[in-house]
Amino acid sequence: MEETMKLYDSGVYLVNGNELVPDGVNAIEEVVKKTGAAVTKEQAAENTIAYGILKNHNTSGNMDKLQIKFDKLTSHDITFVGIIQTARASGLEKFPIPYVLTNCHNSLCAVGGTINEDDHMFGLTCAKKYGGVYVPPHQAVIHQFAREMLAAGGAMILGSDSHTRYGALGTMAVGEGGPELVKQLLNKTYDIDMPGVIGVYLTGTPMKGVGPQDIALAIIGEVFDKGYVKNKVMEFVGPGVANLSVDFRIGVDVMTTETTCLSSIWKTDDKVKEFYAIHGRPQDYKELNPGSVAYYDGMIEIDLSKIKPMIAMPFHPSNTYTIEELNANLMDILDDCEKRAEVSFDGAVKLDLKSKVRDGKLYVDQGIIAGCAGGGFENICDAADILKGASIGPDEFTLSVYPASTPIYMELVKNGAVASLMETGAIVKTAFCGPCFGAGDTPANNAFSIRHSTRNFPNREGSKLQNGQIASVALMDARSIAATAANKGMLTPATDFDGPMGKYQYHFDTNIYQNRVFDSHGVADPSVEIQFGPNIKDWPAMAALPENLVLRVVSEIHDPVTTTDELIPSGETSSYRSNPLGLAEFTLSRKDPAYVGLAKDIQVAQKAVMEGSCPVEAKPELKEIMDTIHTLYPEVGKGNVGFGSTIFAVKPGDGSAREQAASCQKVLGGWANIANEYATKRYRSNLINWGMLPFLIDEGKLPFQNKDYLFFPEIRKAVEEKAEEIKGYRVADGKLTPFTVRLGELTDEERQIILKGCLINYNRV
Repeated sequence: MEETMKLYDSGVYLVNGNELVPDGVNAIEEVVKKTGAAVTKEQAAENTIAYGILKNHNTSGNMDKLQIKFDKLTSHDITFVGIIQTARASGLEKFPIPYVLTNCHNSLCAVGGTINEDDHMFGLTCAKKYGGVYVPPHQAVIHQFAREMLAAGGAMILGSDSHTRYGALGTMAVGEGGPELVKQLLNKTYDIDMPGVIGVYLTGTPMKGVGPQDIALAIIGEVFDKGYVKNKVMEFVGPGVANLSVDFRIGVDVMTTETTCLSSIWKTDDKVKEFYAIHGRPQDYKELNPGSVAYYDGMIEIDLSKIKPMIAMPFHPSNTYTIEELNANLMDILDDCEKRAEVSFDGAVKLDLKSKVRDGKLYVDQGIIAGCAGGGFENICDAADILKGASIGPDEFTLSVYPASTPIYMELVKNGAVASLMETGAIVKTAFCGPCFGAGDTPANNAFSIRHSTRNFPNREGSKLQNGQIASVALMDARSIAATAANKGMLTPATDFDGPMGKYQYHFDTNIYQNRVFDSHGVADPSVEIQFGPNIKDWPAMAALPENLVLRVVSEIHDPVTTTDELIPSGETSSYRSNPLGLAEFTLSRKDPAYVGLAKDIQVAQKAVMEGSCPVEAKPELKEIMDTIHTLYPEVGKGNVGFGSTIFAVKPGDGSAREQAASCQKVLGGWANIANEYATKRYRSNLINWGMLPFLIDEGKLPFQNKDYLFFPEIRKAVEEKAEEIKGYRVADGKLTPFTVRLGELTDEERQIILKGCLINYNRV
């Protein structure tokens, strides 16, 4: 995207909000000339919007080492049962800040039974007991409800979904694993080093037919592989912001998660002010702008007018092309996707995209406009305008549209957009995240779906590789999906549409939520009995970190990136979201089906330790391992050694924030991950909060392989004493072969959590 976007190699000063000065020898001098005022780089760095918000929420008194307290929390029904169960086990008495429980991952693929509604009733009774807010199923997806009812200028919100992003409304929001929400519920803090801030400088106006997903995919495609914004805050500034509607900004903002940034924030203006007024909350608007001179650690400069309709091909949002480029190089790009799939799936299934080409044109099988990214008012209005008077046809192509909330749905009914869509053959459904996580509109085997949703990882469309079923998803904007649907599945950019696209006024009806959403207004009722179901289970007992560790490697993954979806698949597996041991049975099931059995096999030794019996008797194979260890460490034995499993992955943790990617390993006896790098902070935090060691090992040939035994002597001491390097041994053939790992930076609290064995244990003491 060279012609549309520039990534600066240095830090950049933003002067008066509209002029960029790259950092360099004479940069300060140039800035002073333009402003007439002396400023240092350090002072300018404090003039970003992000710095101001973080400072207002930091309780440490040290802006290098932040301890953040959030204003509000939010979770959906894949995560809130586990979060509340963890908090209850840790002594929860009342939600100390507003906590919203949504149910946008309902209607899972499990057939029969009471599982889903049991979870919902658990959520409702907990909202009553602890003083929270409960949003019933189909009312709103989590992030749309947050935009409509929770966001506020200058506020911070923590959510247990990775796409917790409300920056366009002036709210810094962070998506993290459940344990970080538990800490907030227990009046603890979110501890993090001051993140870098990357400016996103927008100019120009998008051309007709280009939507927010196009802008977002262009950014993701440019920055993801470079790690340009990883664990940093993206701050959107520049004159181009004013040329975007708030809905458009929201559509770009929600996708910033796919860049692996920590959070996002935008300058605000009268359009945002109007958004809050429309939603009956004018008092929550706050004007936010960077100072007259603001320093950014990097800068992404984007000319919005030059971005064309985009597509992210399977199986990652960063696998981006312009639709024009794809159509011009169709067979080559499809061939490349098929080869990537061959490597990623180890040849277990064959992806066939080239068969979708007819007469030199690519025909897709399904279109979806849904969820927190696609289900916005303007996206659907524009799609309806493009499709008006057309037909999606009577063949295999289908189109489903999921408005992001019932208020949006009702407004679309009132203005005729729903009727226009339904007339074409499209199906308009209720607010549901299903198509985004593999639990709705699953295509046929080998079908190709285009979606305005957040992710296109394998299995996100619902297929099951282990059963030989493979479908694939490409991400596109709602407008180009509609243009494609109007051509009965022939891939078409919306810029080819030359008809009118109207500007529709949005009216928000508060009665919908007033009539249906339970809001305690922060008042807890301790007399309420929590309603459980047979699938809602407590967390099993977990041991403290022992003095010495014997670990078996039970999975070895060499993919460049391992997503949380691969670690614990979404979709129908989430039926067991409230049952830690039940859900754990699906760990790595679509990536390494042998994992669960191998993890359980070594876990029997740790169970024996916890029961006071002999681990070697429980697992006779360990006799030879312990004999070898005793050649150098004769003192290792009863009372000072623990047993469990570990996995190696090159770069694990991209994708979803759901803690189950870590907790499922933990309940199966996992003590550690070994990685060259962790893809996201949130996954590493999940490991730590579940008492797992986030080991790092240098790139190159591994000193061990799958099914090997590893020994880490004095591991507890190494954690306590903040050892920079930790000695480990491969135990094989009667020999101890040494190697080293690192833990990376840990806060004192994180060390204590690991030593105690998990966050629950830490809070019980």
